[in-house]
Amino acid sequence: MKIKNTIFYITLCVVILGCNPQHSTSIDEEISIIENSLIRGNVIKGREPKSFSIFERMQFHNVPGVSIAIVRDGKIRWAKGYGIANTNDSTLVNSKTLFQAGSISKPIAALAVLKLVEDKNIDIDEDVNTYLTSWKVPENKFTEKERVTLRKLMSHTAGVTVHGFRGYKPNEIFPTNEQVLNGEGNSNKVTIDTIPGSIWRYSGGGYTIMETAVEDMSGLPFEEYMLKKVLEPIGMDNSTFDQPLKPLNYSNVSAAYDSAGKLIDGLYHNYPEQAAAGLWTTSTDLAKYCIEIQEIAKGKSDGILTKQTVDMMLTKHQNDWGLGPSLKGDVDSLIFQHGGKNAGFTNNFYANVHTGDAVVVMTNADNGKKLIDEIVRAVCRYYELDFIDSPNPFHMERLSEQELSRFEGQYKLLRTGRELTVNIKRENGLLVFTGENIPRPAEFIPLNDYEFFDLENGNKVTFEINSDTINFLFNNRLQFYKK
Repeated sequence: MKIKNTIFYITLCVVILGCNPQHSTSIDEEISIIENSLIRGNVIKGREPKSFSIFERMQFHNVPGVSIAIVRDGKIRWAKGYGIANTNDSTLVNSKTLFQAGSISKPIAALAVLKLVEDKNIDIDEDVNTYLTSWKVPENKFTEKERVTLRKLMSHTAGVTVHGFRGYKPNEIFPTNEQVLNGEGNSNKVTIDTIPGSIWRYSGGGYTIMETAVEDMSGLPFEEYMLKKVLEPIGMDNSTFDQPLKPLNYSNVSAAYDSAGKLIDGLYHNYPEQAAAGLWTTSTDLAKYCIEIQEIAKGKSDGILTKQTVDMMLTKHQNDWGLGPSLKGDVDSLIFQHGGKNAGFTNNFYANVHTGDAVVVMTNADNGKKLIDEIVRAVCRYYELDFIDSPNPFHMERLSEQELSRFEGQYKLLRTGRELTVNIKRENGLLVFTGENIPRPAEFIPLNDYEFFDLENGNKVTFEINSDTINFLFNNRLQFYKK
């Protein structure tokens, strides 16, 4: 079902948490400024970039729903939902709408291991097979040299295969952890194919091994251990690792949408690989996680973990990865972060360890990443934060109408069995590309006499003019010929 344009102009009530009533007006103004100052990731050097509203960019990127939570000075400053959660029943997004966290499941799940380390005196540098009982990491020539450990699994340095998981439709039967690890589900067998500790390589398979270890060590199903030992103590009351989700317990749930903004068959996929991708949560609950880690790092004595353990969690390993989250910056500027991508959901969070600032953005769409970056960039500009890089500036060359007219016309890309056609015309000093495979007209600014750049999508074309022909190369790999 296509999303109607009017839906994107439905703004929900703002949920203000932890703020005095007399401050509500200023917070409303903050929100209004931020949600109306989104800019593209690429801009023209020397020009004031064009600003868009969040609703305009949601519509442009085919993102039906968004949830945002902002943390300032260790407290949730504001949280707000935008757009629609489910087009089947016109349910709107609010600050308590559950989204699939995707790989943001991993830093939350890693807390389970760290909790077991503290409660049961487990050594995260011991061979993980010491703690696994239901399944064992198979021995091979790589594990003979170095052992797979919980530390290496959490920091993606264990040499484990299988990057991620694609999930299961609601009518499909779930595999068990053991079946997932043995390749008996819809993903490959999880193996060790390089010396543990020798390289960094992102691995959802590694987190499935970790999840199995948590169940074996605790004697509890993973979702139950996470609820009792992690989610409830942090106050993440609208979060669960239940797979499949229990509708009776959680009714305020977002559906998932593909890159065209169409509802995914069955509403969403399920992920039995819970530690890697199975968390359902809200932006507000992820903000609570950020605050908990920040407070413990500052010395909070009654947190879910001790400061010593959190400091270890936030120590950089290979590729600037901690025990769960990714890390960047150092000392006072240290940031922990993680993105998440499941079918029809895209999310990200950033949090400064020491300043008590954080931003969480969750979307119910495959096309959410660019929108998230635009939102985070607007937040960072307003609050003077450094979570994300500034837009990339490009110098725009001014070409005459006569110079631009040389490139107008129809071009074709020859492919086996099919001809792809692109139409180019000049408009307001730019070249505008249209065609069957171009969902909306693409505007290319001139960088010089022959190179043009699309600020919106980051694509580049280079023209080649000969005595009797004119061609262009798209992103240095696809050659188009003028008809």
